[in-house]
Amino acid sequence: MFDSILVPTDGSEAIARVIDTASELAETHDAALRFVYVVPTAAFERLPLETPWESVDAMLREEAEAALVAAEERAAVDRTDSDVREGPPGREIPAHAEETDSDLIVMGTHSRLDSDRELLGTVTGRVVRSAEVPVMAVRVGESEPLDPPEERCITADPSVTEALE
Repeated sequence: MFDSILVPTDGSEAIARVIDTASELAETHDAALRFVYVVPTAAFERLPLETPWESVDAMLREEAEAALVAAEERAAVDRTDSDVREGPPGREIPAHAEETDSDLIVMGTHSRLDSDRELLGTVTGRVVRSAEVPVMAVRVGESEPLDPPEERCITADPSVTEALE
């Protein structure tokens, strides 16, 4: 069902739950995991003009590389790949999924999705609305132990959750 799973990472501790979920899917389907870190270049616009751009860029790239190394080390599969992108994450993640022929995007969310409201205003919400492939949103930031896969994931595509069971 899945040959390539894209996992956006921000380097936070909460991403571990997302990587674990994506690893379960990758193991089940003998799929490769692709990690992407998107440097939000819009953040540069708020810096004072006298800011040394080269040092800021180097710091952000170093942060990105560290996040990608940590993600690959945590992954429970051997087939991994990683990339750094620049731009708005809500646009760059779906674009990367399309360019790399990813079959699924697995990413974290702090929000809840229920029948009365949509995930609005978040990167995950933008990706859900614009991606051409299914998106699995994994709840992160909760302190309790990992829930069963069907309770920790939000997806509009039931086949994705069924694949975890």
